[in-house]
Amino acid sequence: MPSLLILNGPNLNLLGTRQPEVYGRVTLADIENACRTKARNLGIGLDFLQSNHEGVLLDAIHAARGVHDGIILNAGAYTHTSVALMDAIASVALPVIELHLSNIHAREPFRHKSFIAPVALGQICGFGAAGYGLAIDALLEHLQGGA
Repeated sequence: MPSLLILNGPNLNLLGTRQPEVYGRVTLADIENACRTKARNLGIGLDFLQSNHEGVLLDAIHAARGVHDGIILNAGAYTHTSVALMDAIASVALPVIELHLSNIHAREPFRHKSFIAPVALGQICGFGAAGYGLAIDALLEHLQGGA
């Protein structure tokens, strides 16, 4: 049974109340519940973690090796600043999908640069909370030899 890790970075704990015009009104707990339901229906394992601390995210990426088959990462603002996250992803040799609720390419210019993209399998952005389900499907397709 495949196992996935979904990591969420800084400020995602505030979903539902933080800039709802950008990020929507769905909470991170709502997203986690939907992902867990989808995982159960697909018969896959799933762990879910949110942290506002870069080091915690790094440790989770390192710990995923040998435990999970792939990672879905919404690194939030760390996407645009963290060489450390990029290096951790490259080091663990697990497929990673970069995920964003908003379309980072249609926002402020500083959000257009991603340090995650060069080491990610792909990027999903702009689909709000639905992006998590899309990322699960895409990662499973990859793991099963599809995409």
